[in-house]
Amino acid sequence: MSDHGAQSKWRRRLAAGMKAWRFGSVLGAFLLVVGVLGWRLVDLQVVDKDFLRKQGDVRTIRVETIDAHRGVILDRHGEPLAVSTPVQTVWANPSEMDPDEPRLANLARLLDLNEARLRERLRSYASREFIYLRRKIQPSLARQVMDLNIAGVYSRQEYRRYYPAGEVTAHVVGFTNIDEHGQEGIELAYDQWLSGEPGRKRVLKDNRGRVIKDLTLIRDAQPGHDLSLSIDLRLQYLAYRELKAVVSAHHAHGGTLVMLDVDTGEVLAMVNQGSYNPNDRSQLAPENLRNKALTDLFEPGSTMKPVSMAAALESGRYPVNTTIDTSPGYRRFGRFTIRDHRNYGVLSLTDIIVKSSNVGISKIATELGGDLIRDLYARMGFGQPTGVGFPGEAVGVLPAPPKWRPVEEATMSYGYGMSVNALQLAQAYMVLANGGIRYPLSLIKVDEPPVGERVLSEKVTYQVREMLRQVVERGTGTRARPGFYSAGGKTGTVHLVGSHGYEDSQYKAIFAGMAPIEDPRIVTVVAVDAPQSGEYYGGEVAAPVFARVMSDALRLLNVKPELDVSGSGEAPGSVGARG
Repeated sequence: MSDHGAQSKWRRRLAAGMKAWRFGSVLGAFLLVVGVLGWRLVDLQVVDKDFLRKQGDVRTIRVETIDAHRGVILDRHGEPLAVSTPVQTVWANPSEMDPDEPRLANLARLLDLNEARLRERLRSYASREFIYLRRKIQPSLARQVMDLNIAGVYSRQEYRRYYPAGEVTAHVVGFTNIDEHGQEGIELAYDQWLSGEPGRKRVLKDNRGRVIKDLTLIRDAQPGHDLSLSIDLRLQYLAYRELKAVVSAHHAHGGTLVMLDVDTGEVLAMVNQGSYNPNDRSQLAPENLRNKALTDLFEPGSTMKPVSMAAALESGRYPVNTTIDTSPGYRRFGRFTIRDHRNYGVLSLTDIIVKSSNVGISKIATELGGDLIRDLYARMGFGQPTGVGFPGEAVGVLPAPPKWRPVEEATMSYGYGMSVNALQLAQAYMVLANGGIRYPLSLIKVDEPPVGERVLSEKVTYQVREMLRQVVERGTGTRARPGFYSAGGKTGTVHLVGSHGYEDSQYKAIFAGMAPIEDPRIVTVVAVDAPQSGEYYGGEVAAPVFARVMSDALRLLNVKPELDVSGSGEAPGSVGARG
């Protein structure tokens, strides 16, 4: 074999070896890659399985809060006064959003936002993951927002509080804030009872944060408890209507009306003027938030004379047929003078109430002494909380000096030198109406007969009711007669207190009474602040409201009419503590 042939054979062998080496290297590399991949698969599926599952869950599974449904507030017949309805809240994750996104113009238009301000907020909060865009909107509007398909914009369900009766029940029911926490009224007083317990659930979300499906329920939401009030919405509406009408007609500064069930102590109606609409607080005036029937104090004036008379009858010193000489129509105590409207001369106890004689009742008080009258006032609930648990209730002032001055005894007997709220005054008349029992007052519906405390005898309360009947039939309260029903009550006209003491030309017109007088079902107190129409006596301004409200209320309660009721003209009240 030549050298040339040997070299060719060597080259062929070398080439074959190189080819086999390359093939082996490629195969080895391939097997190595397969091995590495295989190991990685084992590592991922076996060794690091739990870790990777957790990482996936972190990116796709979230724990969300389930909002609890707040309890419904109802009237005594089950009519809703406050309900929570499902709504949507639109929010954004600025870290996922482009402030220059063109569709933000449509978003701002739908949500009634300023477009420039919205874009600026997104830039300012670019590092944040959550901001509210618009809370508690209609679900249909939220769907339009989500249909824009803007990255970083989301929605979630919440609840919004709605008040079907609006301003009619505003002062009793109150309202919640945007997070459904009670801020006023019953909503505040019973916030814990009405509030539910939020729940929690795990959900699967896509990369845009949208919920794909619910995975597990961690804790179900516990709804709040419903609450039935003592309020009768029918009576509340008519009371509100009549009070609003009289305040408007007399250009008064405001007014209050309270209605009680005499046999249970339940508040059937409680309204005030001015009021507000809890569904639209954009024009809310802070002074209209007060439930004046409980938070505002006033001197009750001549409406206290029947209570003072009850103390006289209870003492045994004054039989019902006693007469008092009120001549010459006034009494002087140093620089103070107590006056009647005119010189009435000799008056019976009944006529002292009928004609609203300051002189007559003050003479009785002087003989009885301040302690005896104050004791009955206290037993009837003055100077202490009513027990309804309403936020901001004012207790009032019931004086208890170590030694009574004669003028203090005299003025307290006709309701000056003390202060009460309208519900306290209604409570006292409830005692006179039901035969002498003081029942606990309640804004919550009473399911069981209440246990009361006797504070006056049936005989005394009957005698006082007969006097109150005469006030309506022939005295200062003839305009209080409620149609085909009998009634009894007492007028009051008191000077309002200003920054410099009593205002000479500003009065509060009051009427407190009950009907039907033979077997009273309801007690109502009407108070109108500073009427400006020229009429300002309780018998002129407040008594007609009592008549209209009681007439309609008794019909609604199916009380049989009394067809033998007739009427006569009205006598004006007294000067000073005017009737």
